Amino acid sequence: MKRTLIADIQETENAKVQGFIENLRDGKSMAFIVIKDLTGKLQLTIEKEKCPQLVDTIASLTPDSVITVTGSVVKNEYVKMGGIEMLPETIIVESISAPIPITRKEIPATKKKQAVERSSIDQRLDYRWIDLRTDENQLMFKVQTCLVGAMREFLLKDKFIEIHTPKLIAAASESGADVFEVKYFEEKAYLAQSPQFYKQMAMASGLERIFEVGPVFRAEKSYTSKHTTEFTGFDLEFSYIESYVEVMKLEEELLTYALTCVKEQYGEAIQEHFGIEVVVPTTPFPVVKLADLYDALEKEFGYTVDESEKTDLTTEAEHLSYEWVKKTYGHEFLFVTDYQPEKRAFYHMRKDGMPQGYDLIWRGVEITTGAQREHRYEQLKAQAEEKGLADDVQFYLEFFKYGCPPHGGFGLGVDRLTMLLLGRTIKEAMFLFRGPSRLTP
Repeated sequence: MKRTLIADIQETENAKVQGFIENLRDGKSMAFIVIKDLTGKLQLTIEKEKCPQLVDTIASLTPDSVITVTGSVVKNEYVKMGGIEMLPETIIVESISAPIPITRKEIPATKKKQAVERSSIDQRLDYRWIDLRTDENQLMFKVQTCLVGAMREFLLKDKFIEIHTPKLIAAASESGADVFEVKYFEEKAYLAQSPQFYKQMAMASGLERIFEVGPVFRAEKSYTSKHTTEFTGFDLEFSYIESYVEVMKLEEELLTYALTCVKEQYGEAIQEHFGIEVVVPTTPFPVVKLADLYDALEKEFGYTVDESEKTDLTTEAEHLSYEWVKKTYGHEFLFVTDYQPEKRAFYHMRKDGMPQGYDLIWRGVEITTGAQREHRYEQLKAQAEEKGLADDVQFYLEFFKYGCPPHGGFGLGVDRLTMLLLGRTIKEAMFLFRGPSRLTP
């Protein structure tokens, strides 16, 4: 008999379901089991006198064991899960679970039992595959799938091509030194900090509009709620632009489309499980120059920093910018422009000495650095030399010697987007977190 997903279960003479046991009550004359698959939950009701062949099997079951069940599905208005239940005829034990070593959710106190605290995030990460069985975690990855799928759909409709670039590279792909060095036969190689160089190679190849979803590596010893040493990047690049303003416009349209899809499909479930409202932003997004933002934060919140720090956006300024943009524009997103050259990558185009790019802040956290790139060989070479990188990026400079159209792009962290969308930390928002002190499971 073919398996029926629980979400598709209807009143029928016979059906087959498979899943984990979420709850189990084995009484003297009756047994109740809640079985769960990725699509939903179903109550199994067993009257022992009528099903003596199941008694020993039921006695052997434990929570989180995996079973295959066949039986009739009947209506029962007293059952909360869809008003139906299954009356099992056979139960096959696929896998018995040992006692669960973590507490996935806080258990409130009763008259007979004390409350049980939820295990810490690091304890839960030690047994991540068990922790992922919760409704919230499974919803999170359904939402992430919807989010990424919607962004991909938006770009495909806009004639973008999906590419897959190498993650083993010969030179660091950013201007910083936060790279993982690996042995590559008799040479050194690095894990890619971004697909930036190869996105631009695609522009020089005439592919014009490309995107990629793939792993990104950052050797940063950061212990924050938003940093990780490996994450999934959603990057894009496109040609024949006149200004980085076009890059900003594409990004705001992309995110608006994706959040609309998420709200339509999962908005109610997100509100129920995470207590977060999915807000579909209006366009255009607010834009502010970095210097003007610092002035506004000082006037509004009395926030001041040393002049030397105003070449970049501090973490506290990021957080405060959320309060400011909500109050000033009634918006969750904020484009910040006009960063100084020392804080921008060498490949950002400059106009009158000012890098032609931006950061995008969502709910007080940076999610993007975007820019128009420098596509002219001599200018790009000079900017690489200025930062002492000309020798390291010689292969990259070659992309621009034989003709390259003006272009720009940006990158988004899928995990950070998920984190902000659902109000989680980065450890909770990833399938498996990687940080300076975590390399397993």
